[in-house]
Parts: sequence; structure tokens; C-alpha cells
Amino acid sequence: MALEDAWVSARQLEAGRVAATHHLGKEGRLYIRAFPHKPISAKPAETRMGKGKGEPEYYAAVIKPGAVMYEIGGVSESLAKEALALVAHKMPIKCKMVYRRHGV
Repeated sequence: MALEDAWVSARQLEAGRVAATHHLGKEGRLYIRAFPHKPISAKPAETRMGKGKGEPEYYAAVIKPGAVMYEIGGVSESLAKEALALVAHKMPIKCKMVYRRHGV
């Protein structure tokens, strides 16, 4: 779960996915709950004004505080905690692990 708001790029989300799936191996399932919908555009360096807006450089997911970005199912709590710790290191914001109540 995110504790700050930020734009998380598709590359950062993919880096988190790769780290988690590598750690999990063939156990469990990883769900990515954030999707990069927002195109971030940029003009080339030393370009004159005018001529419209720049081409999209990358896509980003708009993350608000409290948003769940990844879910892991089918593994023990300790393995999920280790995998999500690896994901948190790849994110540009502070994150924490939350649990889903089974009775809900």
C-alpha cells in the first residue's frame, strides 16, 4: 500500500513485478493493481517554442496515499512479506504491507 502520492512509471511497476516473481518462483500469484494510464510527454532538449506538444516519453500510474499497488496470494505470510519488501525497494515512494481480513 502506498503511503505517499506520486507518479509511478511503467518501468518502476515492471521492476517491482520482476523482483516479486523472481522471489516467489512458481509459488503463489502476483496481482498488479496499478496501471500506467497517464502519458508523460517531453520536448527534446534545445528545441524552440511552438510546434505543439512533445511526444509521450513514458506512461505513469497516478498513485494516491492508501492505494494498493500489488497483491500476492497463495503463499505463506513470511514469503509474501519478503517479496513485497523487494517490491517496496523498487518504488519511488514509501510503501507498507497490509493484510486482507478473511472474514470480509
